[in-house]
Amino acid sequence: MSFPKYAKYQDSGVTWLGEIPAHWGVLRSRRMFGVRNEAALDSDRQVTASQKWGVIYQSEFVEREGRRVVETIKGTDTLRRVYPGDFVISLRSFQGGIEWCRIEGSVTFHYVVLRQLKHVHEPFFAHLFKSSRYIDALRSTTNLIRDGQDLRFSHFIQVDLPLVPEEEQREIAAFLDRETSKIDALVAEQRRLIELLKEKRQAVISHAVTKGLNPDVRMKPSGVEWFGDVPSNWNVSKCRHFIHVLTGFAFPSAQFSTDENDWRLLRGVNVGVGLIRWDDVAYWKRLPGDNLDDFEMSAGDLVIGMDRPLIADGIRLARLNESDLPCLLLQRVASLKAGPSVDVDYLAALISSRMFVAHFLPETTGVSVPHISPDQILNFEIPVPPIAEQRLIAAFIRKETSRIDDLAQQIEMAIELLQERRTTLISAAVTGKIDVRHLAATEAA
Repeated sequence: MSFPKYAKYQDSGVTWLGEIPAHWGVLRSRRMFGVRNEAALDSDRQVTASQKWGVIYQSEFVEREGRRVVETIKGTDTLRRVYPGDFVISLRSFQGGIEWCRIEGSVTFHYVVLRQLKHVHEPFFAHLFKSSRYIDALRSTTNLIRDGQDLRFSHFIQVDLPLVPEEEQREIAAFLDRETSKIDALVAEQRRLIELLKEKRQAVISHAVTKGLNPDVRMKPSGVEWFGDVPSNWNVSKCRHFIHVLTGFAFPSAQFSTDENDWRLLRGVNVGVGLIRWDDVAYWKRLPGDNLDDFEMSAGDLVIGMDRPLIADGIRLARLNESDLPCLLLQRVASLKAGPSVDVDYLAALISSRMFVAHFLPETTGVSVPHISPDQILNFEIPVPPIAEQRLIAAFIRKETSRIDDLAQQIEMAIELLQERRTTLISAAVTGKIDVRHLAATEAA
């Protein structure tokens, strides 16, 4: 859908705004917003401003994220009040914009609380402060934003703002509220489809590795609760009879190398769910006679992260490719080498299946850092079909999951296009590149 433009434009004189409607103006941001420095009350609940959730109470943030945040002791002079309608500048505002607050509470000195002075309709500026053009302008106010450095009011006031008639602000905000809600609903629907595909993917894997491919095969009790009956010609036994577990060497971190010509160390941070990632790399210099040959990895090796083996997406289990070599195995990562009676692709599918995850989870030990030991892995009981059947199952899983993954990728691309449209629409509307006045009223009629 295309939108009309305004009849006349003028040069705003502001780079991030460019041309604006002829009846708009430009105003210094310090004339539209000031800093709120009101001390917090003892009864105020502390809030957190995040790019993901906006401004919410800390208790709610902890519940949603599943992790704690440091709470400032109440009664100190480091807390400031925040009211509904205020805007909050956070450390990460240069990445995702300034957050609109809709609750009353208190924030720490790490945040800057903005209160409106004049010419401000808050819902309009809620969209403007999250628009890509404004975020780029805010980012340009400093050359060195890094962890530990706050984005302050001094940065905010360097970005001039459009002076838009307040009634027009209301019309633009109403239009954007309606259109972005539509887009958000479509994105949510697409994400639900992806979750359904993930469920289907796991169901395909779990059924294939525990029941096989022949629906008419005669079954027998496995004696193991987590996978129940299995085909009568399958074996059921502990992993120690089929695989060998090699744990990594305790390379001292003080001797890690930074020379990219040395060998990469395969650490826990490098093992994801179904992939090896090298965005955080440590190296080790090989020396003659270092007795590290046993820890050299090969293409096709299956590795598992021993610390926090189970994360939201599944078990941190992955296969090594030629591009991952050469590398050495570090402690807290284990290599799982299949014996002659086990196909490594079948083994990988079995261990990453949803049913095995449910069996795996209670076996992890440790509170702050759950982990699994080689002995625990070796004592897991698994179903083992004849090797030829394992290969057929592995091929079937590859074919079916590839088809599901292709569908999920298409949906992800659709989501990306929707989000790009959302971003473009907001930036165009709040900078006057399109005229959306009265569109909300027209559609309603």
